[in-house]
Amino acid sequence: MTIDFGQTKQVFHIGRAAAAVPGELVGLLELHRRAGRLPLREVVAPAAAWARDGFLVSPQIAMIIGLIAPIAKSSPSAASLFLAGGRLPQAGDRLANPDLGDFLQALGEGDPETLVATYWASLVEHFGPAHGGLMTTQDVAAYSPVVREPLRVPYGPYSVLTNPPPAAGGGLIGAGLRIAESLGIGHEAFLSRDHQLAVAAILATVSQIRQSGYDHRLHADPASIRALVAGDGIPAWVEWARARADENPLGATTHISVIDAEGMAAAMTTSNGEGCGHVLPGLGIHVNNFLGEDDINPVGFHRLAAGSWMSTMMSPTIVVAGDRPCFALGSGGSNRIRSAILQALLNLLAYRRPLDEALNAARLHVEGSKLWFENVGLATATADALQQAWPAATRFDSTSMFFGGVNGVASANGRLSGAGDRRRGGVVVVAEA
Repeated sequence: MTIDFGQTKQVFHIGRAAAAVPGELVGLLELHRRAGRLPLREVVAPAAAWARDGFLVSPQIAMIIGLIAPIAKSSPSAASLFLAGGRLPQAGDRLANPDLGDFLQALGEGDPETLVATYWASLVEHFGPAHGGLMTTQDVAAYSPVVREPLRVPYGPYSVLTNPPPAAGGGLIGAGLRIAESLGIGHEAFLSRDHQLAVAAILATVSQIRQSGYDHRLHADPASIRALVAGDGIPAWVEWARARADENPLGATTHISVIDAEGMAAAMTTSNGEGCGHVLPGLGIHVNNFLGEDDINPVGFHRLAAGSWMSTMMSPTIVVAGDRPCFALGSGGSNRIRSAILQALLNLLAYRRPLDEALNAARLHVEGSKLWFENVGLATATADALQQAWPAATRFDSTSMFFGGVNGVASANGRLSGAGDRRRGGVVVVAEA
């Protein structure tokens, strides 16, 4: 399926064989067991009510469903969720998913293990080889969450904690931060020509790192990724970035960040990809298409050995000063996640911009030799300089969800704040005792 972002397009693959074992449900239950304070029924109650009773479609959600219309229309089960009345929803319409609401309510009020067993059995029945899928009883029985030590990236007085291998994004973000610090980025005027060209060079370097055997090392030698983030080999990449700067000639991923007055922080990125176009009967769950995303399958589709952990760009990140969290952030946005989070971090830590400005400022992305950039808020001369340095660049005249959606929260001087990325309808909620 081709998704049209206006100035650019991205191809995704769907169908039952595009679905990988989805771990979010058991992962959330494990997090609740380890650190939850409220009873599970209270945690799931709002989501169960929205699913059962429906919610009003925002302009942002209507736009996103319009983008993935080919997927929403691809099967009767998907159409039943997205096409109320047989048409794509418009802003102000009401969408509901009663089956999902009933499942979530039962999860909160009953025995979670029994509900998880029902969930696994449904996946094997409807997404197994008999129906064109790949999941087996052995696959779901072998799945369990894994707790890992985060990557810890020093940056000035801060430590940036982010997603470790086998995830791909964290190491690339960490390498980008080390390169940026070595280059002394942050002294240029914010959104100036020099700022944008320097960031483009850093993003190009990060892309080059990924193309230099990075994905292989994620699985074969994860310790080398930690060594890279710790500084091993960074000087050579700094010179590569400096040389590049001196030349001058596309989902259902979401992120939630929480920070509280007690000094606790959580950053959670979850994804369904774009969805595979098929829904679990009676449960209302649109299953993922992770086996159909190019960025998650860099060596080709269906090449990973069964049982392998998949590598995504999802990189929930927390910044601490000493032992206190300052920021928690993350993003959706396919392969653009690494660029979105890295730029947000640089805007916050190097350029000292307010949270909302840091998350919503004009953004760039580099993949190989191609640059995409937003020129909103850029001086004409700055945008022209980027176009001259990258002749094949794609310029966006307005902000676009193509560049991800970074949502973040902050704690400073006893004050809590948050900001949502307007590219994807990000919102902030403040709860007071």
